[in-house]
Amino acid sequence: MKAICWTRLVAVIKKEFKQMSRDSVTFGMMIGIPLIQLILIGFAIDLNPRNLPTAVVMQQADPITLDILKRMQQSKYFVFTHPHTNLADAKKLIRTNKVKFVVYFPPNFYRNAVKGLQPQVLLLADGSDPIASGRALMVFADISYLVGENRLPDLWPVHTSNDSRIYRPVTLSAFNPGINTAFHIVPALMGVVLTMTMVIITALAITREFERGTMEMLLSTPLRPLEVMLGKIIPYILVGYVQVGLILILGKLLFAITMKGSLFLLLLMCLPFISANLAMGLTFSTLAKNQLQATQSAMFFFLPSILLSGFMFPFHGMPLWAQYLGNCLPLTHFLIIVRGIIMRGNGWTDIYPEMIYILIFMFIVMAIALRRYRHTLD
Repeated sequence: MKAICWTRLVAVIKKEFKQMSRDSVTFGMMIGIPLIQLILIGFAIDLNPRNLPTAVVMQQADPITLDILKRMQQSKYFVFTHPHTNLADAKKLIRTNKVKFVVYFPPNFYRNAVKGLQPQVLLLADGSDPIASGRALMVFADISYLVGENRLPDLWPVHTSNDSRIYRPVTLSAFNPGINTAFHIVPALMGVVLTMTMVIITALAITREFERGTMEMLLSTPLRPLEVMLGKIIPYILVGYVQVGLILILGKLLFAITMKGSLFLLLLMCLPFISANLAMGLTFSTLAKNQLQATQSAMFFFLPSILLSGFMFPFHGMPLWAQYLGNCLPLTHFLIIVRGIIMRGNGWTDIYPEMIYILIFMFIVMAIALRRYRHTLD
């Protein structure tokens, strides 16, 4: 084995550094992706989410009720975004993902508590996101003992029972009574798979034409930029629907996930989401100089989508700035749509606000792609 010539080795190393400095996009991705991971995971992700939106249903604000609500708010797990509502409105709020919990005080709660009847207080949790509600349910149960220890000596000076509670906390999981995490994850995989495949595949569409030299043929035809874009997008829309069908079938067969809403509505809502991701991929394709840069750009978009959309981590547990960023991503709104249709049985009136965000995103990125489309090889 011949000895290494350090002069030649150093020359190759210098050449690679010089080439790396010229490829500013790739170098930026190498530095930017770890920084994004550090910032998002370090500051935005919280596996023990707090300040979860909560609705309250009660007849009157008696001392015991106010004590319970005060302790719930002091725990930092609950924030009362709808402190005075009725039961029908509260059910609609939790069905449309406006709140994660509903606290229900039954009629004559204070009178029954004073009499020592231990009335029930219900906490209805959004079971479609069991990761977000797990710790909060435990805190709600613990509060009953704290309230009892504080109020019991005044209400019943002579108390012989071992149970110090003056009311009984009851927790129910809406939409997912068995608290099966597969019901939360599997429907959302539909959006994640579509985002990953659609963006990456179409990100390579235009750059592949340039690298293979086939773009000259397209430029010599009377095709308009919009026609080229649609021609690139439509075949993959059909592929996207194949992926949706596979996930629905396997979810039913392997995890016994049943659809409570309309299958037709779900398939209809998939079309703008698939188109938005394909348009995003085409935008990256027009910005990149080669397929490597296009793939890196797609991953640069995919990473925040996974972390900030509510797929892996509770969306309401993130700080406000992270929620604002997450709301700019189509996956965030599609997860609300798909979970709402499959698990909650939501209809068009419940989900159309989320679809508006996806459509706005789709038109913006498509406009950017059309503007960036290269009419010449220069």
